[in-house]
Amino acid sequence: MNRVKSNYKDPLSYYKIACFLKDYINKNTIVVCIGTDRCIGDCLGPLVGTLLKTKGFPLPVHGTIAEPIHALNIDKKLKEIKVLYPYSNIIGIDACLGDESSIGEIQARDYPVHPGKGVGKFLPNVGECSVIGIVDSNDNDEIFTSNNIRLNLVLNMAKVITHSLIHTYYMYDNTKLTL
Repeated sequence: MNRVKSNYKDPLSYYKIACFLKDYINKNTIVVCIGTDRCIGDCLGPLVGTLLKTKGFPLPVHGTIAEPIHALNIDKKLKEIKVLYPYSNIIGIDACLGDESSIGEIQARDYPVHPGKGVGKFLPNVGECSVIGIVDSNDNDEIFTSNNIRLNLVLNMAKVITHSLIHTYYMYDNTKLTL
């Protein structure tokens, strides 16, 4: 299992993530953003989905602020996605908990995201690869509801992930054009 990690404040974090993801993107890639807009700590995925759609990202994106994919509808939504795109390659995006020293870290990994794991839920894995953002400490008793999670942190992390995915796509697209 391979992964790359970078703090969202690193000016080159988007590039580090994009360079890792370029091997996992193709014309059949779909971005599936997990989370809910009802909780600041868990809105990273829907923010990324919304930003990608706003910027005209050329690949399909599912999971936005307007139409989130969360614990209550994930099974249904994943089935719909598999019917619409039977040969798809999914990149899963989600918020995550971690060590306090890792808050603000973005990781791109060559394995699926495990939504709900940090809050003790057993939900289906999403993606052949994934991008997660550590938004809070897993030491907190009030997981994802902590008043300590700043929307500014989540929004800035979402912007970096969005920039990474756009850059990844254009790295893939330029490679395809030069072959």
